[in-house]
Amino acid sequence: MTGEPVLDVRDLTVTLPRRGGRVTAVGGMNLTLGAGEIVGLAGESGSGKTMTALAALGLLPGGARTGGEILFEGRDLLTLPTRALRDVRGRDIAMVFQDPMTSLHPMLTVERQLTDHLRHHRGLDRAAARGRALELLETVRIPGGKDALRSYPHQFSGGMRQRIAIAIALACDPKVLIADEPTTALDVTVQAGILELLDRLRRERDMSVLLITHDLGVMSSLADRVSVMYAGRVVESGPRGTVLTRPRHPYTRGLLDALPHPGEEGTGLRPIPGLPPAAGSVGDGCAFAPRCHWALASCARTTPEPLHLDPGHSAACPVDPLAKEVPV
Repeated sequence: MTGEPVLDVRDLTVTLPRRGGRVTAVGGMNLTLGAGEIVGLAGESGSGKTMTALAALGLLPGGARTGGEILFEGRDLLTLPTRALRDVRGRDIAMVFQDPMTSLHPMLTVERQLTDHLRHHRGLDRAAARGRALELLETVRIPGGKDALRSYPHQFSGGMRQRIAIAIALACDPKVLIADEPTTALDVTVQAGILELLDRLRRERDMSVLLITHDLGVMSSLADRVSVMYAGRVVESGPRGTVLTRPRHPYTRGLLDALPHPGEEGTGLRPIPGLPPAAGSVGDGCAFAPRCHWALASCARTTPEPLHLDPGHSAACPVDPLAKEVPV
């Protein structure tokens, strides 16, 4: 990344209420997103990926508390007044959610869902908003034009619904698009089409994309840089080619070793032992230590800080998994 980041997450914490106290969902999260860049945010379910995105948009559940900073064009989104944040949300920063059947309103036409926030954020009249909606459908390659506008979400396939959700997010030409598992539950062909669409749109519009996914295959085909999260913290980050071919954190290597490797005879899957820690159960030391093949005695006592390795590449671990074999 060159120049000032469009989005700069600094030491973000998110805590949620629960009976008897509070639980930490994100603890000490750091991430930057440059102009026109796609940054992939990877990790198992519960690692804090989506919570990070919801914090940026002010969409956290009731009772949530935040700390740190999320800077967008010099403004801290965590401290913006509600009205000012509402102006940013959907206009400057937009989000595509995981399941379009829950993010799209089943009782409203595609036209209504495409034009409502155009009229709110851009002040367009009904005719101008409808014209813009037709342009958006063409942009995301949904055929049918006016017929599609009159249709409802259930009348489209899963891939087409996701394209409609992307069109809604793009309506106001956002500078940042957050895509949260945008290809989940789609078949491989449709998934490839959605990824190609995202890549084309960011190049045409110089739009920054934060791509949240657990699928490292998606990361390898699209992201410029990758950040890997575990238990609410980034444990490794760097250029895609470096992180995915020369991982320097045991968790990143574990994720890659757990993938199938077609053509490599005799190479079975190597699952990461154990389960991710439940929210609120992480104590002192490295959260990944109980599942790590190479944990040191110090890992149970001290939370490792990120070590700067190659240019732009850092990992929060004193062990180099590249130099070690995975125990059988």
